[in-house]
Amino acid sequence: MPSDFAAVFAALKPLFTRHAKKGVVLHDEPGKYYLGTHEVRAKDGYRTWLGGIEIKKTYVAVHLVPVYADPSLLDDISPALKKRMQGKNCFNFRSIEPELFKEMGQLIDTGVKAFEKAGKFKT
Repeated sequence: MPSDFAAVFAALKPLFTRHAKKGVVLHDEPGKYYLGTHEVRAKDGYRTWLGGIEIKKTYVAVHLVPVYADPSLLDDISPALKKRMQGKNCFNFRSIEPELFKEMGQLIDTGVKAFEKAGKFKT
């Protein structure tokens, strides 16, 4: 793992931790932070996941489930952030990019609001 990935992780983590009191922290360990909702699925007993960040082998992944549930949340993101997408709800970063991190934070905030409206997060 490149040493700068720890710095990228540290810069992104607060974008999720500021919402921790509204949800349930599923993982909080070096290189991995996941935040779930209060909703527990009846079928398998797992919590609905809001998202999180994790250091991978070649990048730091940011997952945000609300954009998978409602792709219209992505309508106004910049081409630069869109370029960071892999799949339907994952964004990859290799270095600290303040402007993109700010936009990512706004997208996370929008996702939290969408989950609050759906009753999955405390308001």
